[in-house]
Amino acid sequence: MININRWQAGPALVISLGMVSTAIVPLTFPAPVTASTAYTVAQLFPQQGTPRTVTIPAGTRIPVRYDEAKIVVLPNETSPLTLRTASNVRNTFGTILIPAGSQVKGELRPAEGGSQFYAQELILPDGAKLLIDATSGVVTKTQEVRQGGSTQILTGAAIGAGAAAALSGILGGRRITIGKVLAGAGAGALGGWLLGKRNVDVVVIDPNTDLTLTLNSDLVLR
Repeated sequence: MININRWQAGPALVISLGMVSTAIVPLTFPAPVTASTAYTVAQLFPQQGTPRTVTIPAGTRIPVRYDEAKIVVLPNETSPLTLRTASNVRNTFGTILIPAGSQVKGELRPAEGGSQFYAQELILPDGAKLLIDATSGVVTKTQEVRQGGSTQILTGAAIGAGAAAALSGILGGRRITIGKVLAGAGAGALGGWLLGKRNVDVVVIDPNTDLTLTLNSDLVLR
């Protein structure tokens, strides 16, 4: 059970729109939608002792962050990734529904000539786990890495295992400063693709701006 009151400042709110509950609610009242990264989230607190459910509607945007300043993957690479919420997601009355720092687990997947993050699980600070259906926009910014060329784009980056294997084949013994290599398929999954390659295109992602999530379906907090 998620303890919403743990994150709520001020007196308890009594009524707002959009909550599904086992209690019978004869009336609902629409709340205005605000144009911000934390959309209006309708909420209703039923009588004490009844189950409480809060629904965050589809279309809500959730800003996220990542420790490394950039992520580098192959355009055809799937790579697991864990992000964190960059700020509190609140309802229109200021109640915190998703605290900043909550984990968002998912994976980067190939999409329309680039890469897109698919969120699968939300882990709140109290350890509660929720399934989440949310995606980022498609990131199509690519850069070519060539034999003998600059490796500056890789400095301090989190690199997908497949990209790391490909780049090692291209760059040979040249030293690459890597923040970390993401878990996932590496050289084994690439098979003979690396043989004879002299350059490789990689997708370069700024996770703090490129991976803002949008809920594809309602997120229900119980």
